[in-house]
Amino acid sequence: MTCSAPGAEELSAALLTMENMIVWDAEAGLAAATELERQAAALGDEALLVRARLCRICMEMRTGDLAGAQRQLHGIHDWAVAHDDRNMQARTHLNWANIQRLSGDVAKCLEHSVIAVELLDESATPYMLINHRTRLADALGLNGAMDAARMRYRQAEELARELDQGELLTMLLNNWAYTEYSSGEFPRAQEVAARLCEHAAEYGFELDPAALDTIGAIQIENGEYAAAEETMQACLAQYEAGFSDDADDLAEYQLTLARAQRGMGATEAAQASLDASRALCVERELHDVLVRVHQEQAEVHALRGEFAEAFAMHKAFFAARERLGSLQREAQAQTRLAMFETAEAREEAERFREQARRDPLTGLRNRRYVDEELPVLIAGDADLTVAIVDLDFFKRINDELSHDVGDQVLVRAARVLERELAATTPDGFVARLGGEEFLVVLPGTPVTAATARLDDLRRAVRGSGWCDITGELPVTVSIGVAGVHEATARNQPAVLAIADHNLYAAKHGGRDRVVAGRGPGHRPRAYRDRSPA
Repeated sequence: MTCSAPGAEELSAALLTMENMIVWDAEAGLAAATELERQAAALGDEALLVRARLCRICMEMRTGDLAGAQRQLHGIHDWAVAHDDRNMQARTHLNWANIQRLSGDVAKCLEHSVIAVELLDESATPYMLINHRTRLADALGLNGAMDAARMRYRQAEELARELDQGELLTMLLNNWAYTEYSSGEFPRAQEVAARLCEHAAEYGFELDPAALDTIGAIQIENGEYAAAEETMQACLAQYEAGFSDDADDLAEYQLTLARAQRGMGATEAAQASLDASRALCVERELHDVLVRVHQEQAEVHALRGEFAEAFAMHKAFFAARERLGSLQREAQAQTRLAMFETAEAREEAERFREQARRDPLTGLRNRRYVDEELPVLIAGDADLTVAIVDLDFFKRINDELSHDVGDQVLVRAARVLERELAATTPDGFVARLGGEEFLVVLPGTPVTAATARLDDLRRAVRGSGWCDITGELPVTVSIGVAGVHEATARNQPAVLAIADHNLYAAKHGGRDRVVAGRGPGHRPRAYRDRSPA
């Protein structure tokens, strides 16, 4: 007697089961999804085939093929849009969000996570309702919006309890605890982790590797290194037994184990764990984890007394972190603006709009704000004066001291500029144009008066006591000034061109000075040390 091939209803039920469960063994899940895809192709049912294909792509992504999954998702999404299948679109965007998270682009991860939740309709399954909101909360936490993240975690937790989704609740509480931990909220992380353990004990759930990794990380933060090492060994044993979730899992677990082993002073074991994590990061292009591997490697070198190697690795860490973050910081804020002007979170839109016009590092207005506001001020204020302020020899600070010290200098300089301007020109503002360059805007202030105020500002920067940050290296600024009436055209490029020209003159005139004038063809006026600093 031969068994008949499954019919459409039976295959649909099998797919629904796979779509709405946590598949711990990604390799086994990939084999099952591939077989379901084969059966759907044999039936000739296009809708079932697309669903099966998405399940298979998800499993491939979990086993590490991020590039392949990325390429195939576009076809699935196009089919879902053409057939107005909102749930399929939502699943596709959630997979995209996970790919972007693993690749280190947290802004894009948040964008896709928001869309995934917005697409859910009345036909969404309980698993989707809880899982999609949890992933949105994860993405919000990655982007530093912890209040918004906690709200989504609470929503998802209420749904999980209401719909009796105990296994999903375990996953949710683990993600919440880890997000709190990653944001530096250690007491909150411990509280949520304790609830996770209580829930698992009450319902007889065995803690999965991801949950054990979270607990291990918290133990490390508490200085319980031996306990953390034991926890992480159990975590890896679980992983080897087939409990895995995402492509970055093993790299993360090995990194956490290395941190525990370093805390115990077991540098050889820590190095072996780090090497294993690094190899996975390179193989699977896990940029975010790799940055943290560099950081931990520097700590291991330092513990061994290999200070030259530690310094070199710290430089590699900062370079990798800068590469990962520099192109994302402003994009993150702008992405939040676009996403949160939605029905799902319209009440938060104005707050995120404000964030999009702020520099994440210094808190100053950013180039986006300047481009929106300055043209209006130029058109309406004949006495407007602007100045470009540039930190002198800033590259030397980054190269000789570190990019972290450079960031501290930028933050303090921003505070000084903002404080000094507020004291003399309350209706003005300071913006960060990028790098070590700032813009100071003084409404209703003719050039002569503005230049005097800017020279006071220059001296305030120089005299701000930098020894605690830069040691023997001084911190000074050069300033180029421009008045609206000096420009040949009443627009932003023309005014900033004069300021930029005068900044160039200040730099080449010896730095630590203010230069005002009319730009090319005119003799600039230099202000430096007109009164005791």
